Amino acid sequence: MKVFKFGGASVKDANGVRNVATVLNSQGTDACLLVVSAMGKTTNALENVISLYFNKGDYHTAVDAVGKNHLDTARELFEGDAAILQELQAILIDLLDFLKKNKSPDYSYVYDQVVSTGELLSSKIVSEYLNSCGYSNKWLDAREFIKTDGLYREGTVNWETTVDNIRRLDKDENYVTQGFIGSDNNNFTTTLGREGSDYSAAIFAYGLDADALTIWKDVPGVMTGDPRKFSEVQLLDTISYEEAIEMAYFGASVIHPKTLQPLQKKNIPFYVKSFFEPEQPGTKVSNTAVSSKLPSFILKENQHLAHISTRDFSFIAEEHISQIFNVLAKHKIKVSLMQNTAISLALCLEDKYGNLEEFNKELSAEFKIDLRGGVSLFTVRNVEQNEINRYGSDRQILLEQISRNTVQMVIK
Repeated sequence: MKVFKFGGASVKDANGVRNVATVLNSQGTDACLLVVSAMGKTTNALENVISLYFNKGDYHTAVDAVGKNHLDTARELFEGDAAILQELQAILIDLLDFLKKNKSPDYSYVYDQVVSTGELLSSKIVSEYLNSCGYSNKWLDAREFIKTDGLYREGTVNWETTVDNIRRLDKDENYVTQGFIGSDNNNFTTTLGREGSDYSAAIFAYGLDADALTIWKDVPGVMTGDPRKFSEVQLLDTISYEEAIEMAYFGASVIHPKTLQPLQKKNIPFYVKSFFEPEQPGTKVSNTAVSSKLPSFILKENQHLAHISTRDFSFIAEEHISQIFNVLAKHKIKVSLMQNTAISLALCLEDKYGNLEEFNKELSAEFKIDLRGGVSLFTVRNVEQNEINRYGSDRQILLEQISRNTVQMVIK
């Protein structure tokens, strides 16, 4: 069985949904499970709904806008008063009912119940359209299969239960389901972290012992850099799982960091291909692949640089570092880079959940903390030592770290 994942850019409108059928026809595959993201910028639109909800704004109008986009897409794809329109409207009514009845002040809980609407809507449209084209499939609710703990916005997968659920699927059938979402023990919706649809696809591939997983993107494959940010980038035909994991950790947006681990465990080949040119080979990631030694460029934006020192100018000792990292973990702040001297610790941080201010407050009594936002982490892989200097020559470098064939710079 094969698993295909189609991201938001690939299903952003009616033409995108039609192209999914074109891609499937080009692959000539049966026994396939499709994982579908929310259409286009739907997740952003639903995040706006949440903001309006908590700020007593007009969230009804925002929900109506999301609904109109999906209903218009469905009307373009299906003739007449198709039953799919009623299914989409029912999902939207459920969303409004939840917002009307909800009593929980927990932002993360509300977030997961609301943003999951995007994947439910898009997957319904894709499933129904493929059925209308003769590509027979069953629509699955991913929340019935992927089970997590109660950590909203970044649920931890219960692998034993999840795999048991997925193994019940008939491997001779075709399926369409959602990325990004699961559910906890109380059947409340959870999400797997932003951009978690790739991870969902890997979870299903793992549970199905799939022959391969293919992620369909708007780029030819894994490139040596984001073509929107760097010139003269090249396609990497093959890379090892080890190299792919390093690239994902450093911030390569084409691969979700959690995606690779379950695939590597079962040695499931992983392809990144273009939905514009599905006949092209793209990039293959596998345990046996030989990674290219071409320089790769990764720019991780929206970072924060923190310089932390003790207020009495004593050494930054192990107990201090442990204390700092415990608070970082508590507030779900990710460390992208760290560097320490005798009396200070420099951290490049990713504050995905907006908790940096609380982190600062909690440690400020004991530590002096200087924070600087709006910085980026620039990583170059496979660079020769004699070429390192030229990559930072035209940038304001706030912090630099060099290890073997990798140079990292926090830049402004």
